[in-house]
Amino acid sequence: MKFSDFGFEPSLMEGIEAMGFETPTPIQQEAIPAILNGKDIIGSAQTGTGKTAAFLLPVIQKIISEERTSKTRAVIVVPTRELAQQIDQQMEGFGYFTPVGSIAVYGGGDGALFAREKKALMEGTEVVICTPGRMIAHLNN
Repeated sequence: MKFSDFGFEPSLMEGIEAMGFETPTPIQQEAIPAILNGKDIIGSAQTGTGKTAAFLLPVIQKIISEERTSKTRAVIVVPTRELAQQIDQQMEGFGYFTPVGSIAVYGGGDGALFAREKKALMEGTEVVICTPGRMIAHLNN
């Protein structure tokens, strides 16, 4: 099996290829079709098996293939800022050739970072990757 077998948009395939991905891992082979078909999943696999790509790729595909809006389309909640940064980096790589934008929203930054996050949330970036505490702070404002 290859990533092209999933029927991803050409712009997303460019990102996948640029990231050096060639063949899907077992978790990706199982999760991607289920998510593309609108199913909820719970996946468990060891570190380094491609879990992030298993959920990001179908999310990006769904956003690309649906009517474009200025609203947030997906929220990914993670427990740590390091994981938020890691997922956002993967998102930037996969989505580089697509019109899909993202922002990582996590605590520990200065006022300028909070203002940038607020602007992205107000204007509606497509994917928000956030830690619970920082997102609650934004929602309370």
